[in-house]
Amino acid sequence: MWSDTIEAHRRDVRQAVMDTTWQLVVDHGLLAVTMSRIAEEVGVGRATLYKYFPDVETILFARHHQHVLNHLDRLAALRDQAHDPVDALEAVLTGYAQICRHRQQHGTDELMRLLHRDAEIAPMHRQLDDLIAELIVSAAADSTASPADSASAELANYCRHALEAASTLTTDEAVDRLVATVLRGLGCSASPSAPKTLRQHPSG
Repeated sequence: MWSDTIEAHRRDVRQAVMDTTWQLVVDHGLLAVTMSRIAEEVGVGRATLYKYFPDVETILFARHHQHVLNHLDRLAALRDQAHDPVDALEAVLTGYAQICRHRQQHGTDELMRLLHRDAEIAPMHRQLDDLIAELIVSAAADSTASPADSASAELANYCRHALEAASTLTTDEAVDRLVATVLRGLGCSASPSAPKTLRQHPSG
C-alpha cells in the first residue's frame, strides 16, 4: 500500500507539473517560463522538479504526447461505437476534425511551432494514419467507395492533412461540410442519420 501511495503521489505531481507548465506558457509565453517558476506554482522544490523533468521543453512534449494518445484512444472508441464501416470512417474523420478545430484554443502559435519540432510525434501520426487507412479499406468493401488497398495509406495521409483545415473553422456545421468533402473525395457519402461526434470541447 505504501508503494502504491508513493506511485500515485508521483503521478499526481507529474500531471500537475505538465498542466501547470502548459498553462504558464499559454498565459505568459515560452521564454517567460522557467523551472523555478514551475516549481513555485506547483508547490515543489526545484530539486524535486528536476527529478521529473530536465527542462521546460521536455515537460511540454510530455504533456503533448499524453493528449495525443488520449485523442487516439477517443478516436478508436468512436470507431468501435459505429454501426458500420462507413459510419465509423465518418465518425473518426469528424472526431479528428473537431480536435483540429479546438487545438488552437489550447495553445499559442509559439507553442505549436515548438511542438511541431518534436520528432517523437511522428509515430503517433502514423497510428492515426493506420486507423484511418483501416477504415478506408473497410468502407470500400462496404459501400460504393473504390480506393485500392495499396493506396489506403496515401489516402489516410490525405485525409489527415485535409482535416487540419478545421483549425480555421468556427462552427460544427463547417466541420461537417469539410468532412463531407473529404468523404466525397474518398468515394463515400456522409450518412444523413449518423450522429455527429466530439461536439463537446475536446481536452487539449
